[in-house]
Amino acid sequence: MTRLFQLDSEDDIENVVAQFKQIAQKAMHEYDLDGEQIRFNQLSDTCTFVIETEKDGTYLLRIHGNKNRNEIDSEIAWLSYLHEKIEVAIPTGIACRNGSKTVSIDLANGDCVFVSVMRWVEGEHVDDELTEDQVYKEGVLLAKLHTVSQDFQLTPEFARPIWGEDSFKESMTRLTEQYQRFLTEEEFELYELAADKILTCLDKLDKNSTHYGIIHGDLHQGNIVFHNGDPHPIDFGRCGFGYYLYDIAHTILGLYPAQRERVIKGYESLRKLEGNWLPTLESFTVMVMIENYSHHAPDPRETEGLKEEQPYAIPMIKNYLNSKPFLFHSKVEK
Repeated sequence: MTRLFQLDSEDDIENVVAQFKQIAQKAMHEYDLDGEQIRFNQLSDTCTFVIETEKDGTYLLRIHGNKNRNEIDSEIAWLSYLHEKIEVAIPTGIACRNGSKTVSIDLANGDCVFVSVMRWVEGEHVDDELTEDQVYKEGVLLAKLHTVSQDFQLTPEFARPIWGEDSFKESMTRLTEQYQRFLTEEEFELYELAADKILTCLDKLDKNSTHYGIIHGDLHQGNIVFHNGDPHPIDFGRCGFGYYLYDIAHTILGLYPAQRERVIKGYESLRKLEGNWLPTLESFTVMVMIENYSHHAPDPRETEGLKEEQPYAIPMIKNYLNSKPFLFHSKVEK
């Protein structure tokens, strides 16, 4: 989860967005799009802009940070495959004038950045509390994605990140450099103990195709929109190789215990979880939480929010360290 830039102030953020808007406007000349409006959307691993056209609908323009072209093309190829195999709206890439789905834009300093444009997925985030039916359908959606993943035939040029032991160690290294922004020394020691337990768990797992393959990698509630009552996944920028339980952990982390159970029931309506899966899912849930904090810690816009989450996060980590189940329990040890 490497960020585009080290952002230390709101001025930095505004300057970066202004620079990227110029890149976005330049990139639009490479596509057959009648851009009526272009507006800033988000700045994270990529900088994204929404393009609204009069005749062709809405698109999402993405300016990629340090990803290589092969990784971007592989993501778009994966999305195209999903689009063919699954009856769910999926963001898919569009070709530019020369037929490529990735465009290289030269910068004034001699560097270049890659740009891709995706078809917009219709839907809205749920502002109120999710219903039982909605979270159940999220579980079904995950199961559909994982079922399709098992049948995907990899090509020699296919390249996507691997989410596992090495990537988690990188997150912990980054957190070690940033934790003082929102954690005390005592709290960080708990995080380190949890990380050791997670790495022990990962070391014991088998990359069997039944429970390991290409995953979304970031299907939290912010990356799910609902249209006509059905959940649609968006933002596959982190898709890669990983455990299916790791994918589930992203979805359930921000839910209440009873909602988490509904996700699992929805998932198991299509794909049964095998073996003693619960302790492993709890390991992945704590892993995802730590990765999220590591990712957001360098951004000054996130500091207060990270501090506010610790009364929730620390009890979860304590229960995890004490091997006390917490995912489906409404009360956790303080």
